[in-house]
Amino acid sequence: MKAHTLTQAEQLLQKYRLCDSCLGRLFRKEITKGSNTEKGQWIRTQLHQKNKIPAKECWLCEGLTDEIHHFIDLITKTLEEYEFDTFLIGSKIDEDIQEKEHQLWDQLTLEDAEPIKMEINREIGKILEPQLKKTVDIPNPDIMAVIDTAYDHVTLQISSLFIYGRYRKLQRGIPQTKWPCQICLGKGCKKCKYTGKLYEITVEELIAKKALELTQGTDESFHGSGREDIDARMLGTGRPFILEVKDPKKRNIDLSLLEKETNNALKNIIEISCLRFSNREEIARIKAAEFRKTYRVTMEAAQPLNKEKLIKVAQSLQGQLIKQLTPTRVAHRRANKIRERLIYNCTIESVEGIIAILTLETQSGTYVKELVSGDNKKTQPNLSELIGIPCKVKELDVIDVKGE
Repeated sequence: MKAHTLTQAEQLLQKYRLCDSCLGRLFRKEITKGSNTEKGQWIRTQLHQKNKIPAKECWLCEGLTDEIHHFIDLITKTLEEYEFDTFLIGSKIDEDIQEKEHQLWDQLTLEDAEPIKMEINREIGKILEPQLKKTVDIPNPDIMAVIDTAYDHVTLQISSLFIYGRYRKLQRGIPQTKWPCQICLGKGCKKCKYTGKLYEITVEELIAKKALELTQGTDESFHGSGREDIDARMLGTGRPFILEVKDPKKRNIDLSLLEKETNNALKNIIEISCLRFSNREEIARIKAAEFRKTYRVTMEAAQPLNKEKLIKVAQSLQGQLIKQLTPTRVAHRRANKIRERLIYNCTIESVEGIIAILTLETQSGTYVKELVSGDNKKTQPNLSELIGIPCKVKELDVIDVKGE
């Protein structure tokens, strides 16, 4: 430590009563070894000062550095109900103390002094890590405990729990996610029977119910890899999704039990599979992924169909790039633009009078109903124009989502 620094410290102690921790913290750059308290003790020894200033008499911290164990007790009690593997400590420091701290930094022209906030956070974390047998994780903790040192109050910032899976929707008429009532905007009114929702049940709520029970979470968000129409079923191996459980108290849940109990409760309605723990980054992946989709379409024509002609038209669509202007039915919530989508395969399964069943494999984001109907020529080419008979989709099932 340079003589100039010792002179600084001596002048400082002549003016202010500082505890060893606050003194050492000011000279973090000059003394690299030991705790702040040990650094302060070393400075006093060099200055031949024998009088130790108790933390409660310290001009700067006013006893704050002596309350570490008290804060630990408060935090430990607050964390009792929560399961977590990693944690982080944060703190709110009284503004008067922070102002004094900046005053000293300005007087000494210190750029590398350690803030008292940082010391409080670090020292609490160092003690709690072995005590809780958990790991401090600065960038991505499961839970962050923030102690308000002025009011002895602890608030928790809890990371969401993410669960990946696939779902099959076995009944029609169920939307994937919650739709607020358009009249009351979710507040509840006579039109929506005071539920605030346009639909009584959703895939999201049905899947989330048991997960919220097991985790004791406060809320959830549902992130699907695309979505099927409300009147379409989702069959095959199901559609990938990630359920985000917010503020979970329990994280170490048995996913096989969650899957079993959910499926038992939702028999013949929803079925989930392939559950595993996930993370926020994977949400972006499944949202951005362009999975090929295979559909089974029951089509109804305005007049009896010619099977041979329909087969030829289906063959002509294979490998065809179609252009779709935003469909009329979704124009109120989608940007009005032309989307190009590839039709990989189109196969006729059966034809009987005005009803035909076909299988379509398409690029992600294809509007299948409009591929059949044409939607007033908004989709080109379309099956109705190609066979010369107006057609519409009577039933639609997604039977495969490829790419996982």
